[in-house]
Amino acid sequence: MNNEAVLILGLETSCDETAAAVVRDGSLILSSLVSSQVELHSRYGGVVPEIASRHHLSMINPLIDEALAEAGIDFADLQAIAVAHGPGLVGALLVGVATAKALAYARRLPLIAVNHLEAHLYANHLGGEDISYPAVNLIVSGGHSELLLIEKPGSATSLGRTRDDAAGEAFDKVARVLQLGYPGGPLIDRLAREGNPEAIAFPRAWLGDKGRFDFSFSGLKTAVINHLHRARQVREEVNLPDLAASFQEALVEVLVEKTILAARESGAKTVLLSGGVAANSHLRRKMAGRLSEALPAVSLRYPPAELCTDNAAMIAAAAYPRYRKSEFAGLDLNAYPGLGLR
Repeated sequence: MNNEAVLILGLETSCDETAAAVVRDGSLILSSLVSSQVELHSRYGGVVPEIASRHHLSMINPLIDEALAEAGIDFADLQAIAVAHGPGLVGALLVGVATAKALAYARRLPLIAVNHLEAHLYANHLGGEDISYPAVNLIVSGGHSELLLIEKPGSATSLGRTRDDAAGEAFDKVARVLQLGYPGGPLIDRLAREGNPEAIAFPRAWLGDKGRFDFSFSGLKTAVINHLHRARQVREEVNLPDLAASFQEALVEVLVEKTILAARESGAKTVLLSGGVAANSHLRRKMAGRLSEALPAVSLRYPPAELCTDNAAMIAAAAYPRYRKSEFAGLDLNAYPGLGLR
């Protein structure tokens, strides 16, 4: 490949966000558009796959046109098309994959398949700041809680992952029981600011030595629900800010301490946060505070809030090193809802 600027159109339809973006050289965002489906799914308390797929179908082509226009380019200026092909909802993924394949074929452009989880890591590259390696990356979202060791760019090894409910899933389920709405993470984060995080002693699942880097939030979720049910049975008033703050503290403490342990054992120079829950204000504060105490030489990096949630700029950023290595997908590319990291 030559040294000219590389413009990649990224597409993201893995769950309930339809997104298109143009990124130059894997770091400079020329456009990044997201059509959220929060209002469509909020009445159901979670994502309805059929509704998500239909919304993607109606939105993806207009978003692509708008992304190109905002970037000031047309298809002739692109060097590649990138798309998330998993993990996610299969119907939603197929909309993006089919669209990307059609564009790649019609425009004779390389097609690059991107792992949605790995793309969250690359959200930290947008903006062009250098990252010191090795790094430990905590991915926390609605469907995933995972710790990765990144020895160098493009190389990620899973240290541990969720065994049941992911962090974002636990936030959503607790918010539903508290009748706060959807998505639950931002709502609990705001409510918790008014509460006492030490008011209720909710359990922490440390999982012993063999599971020291794994996560389990199902028990915490159940403990919150049981606490609420017991209070209602005896007609005891529940302090919702205290409950929200105590739940969030229990969840965040586990995320933070396991990440610090991984950073210490791996000799990491940087801790990266990514995924929707990385926008949580308490997680950011607590991670920064504990790192400064335990590992002051280790830096902390996380994307701006709009790049923590699903977006297409991270898809295009993750595709850039693959473009440089000519790692292209064929037109037989399929969607893989259970796709894991290599």
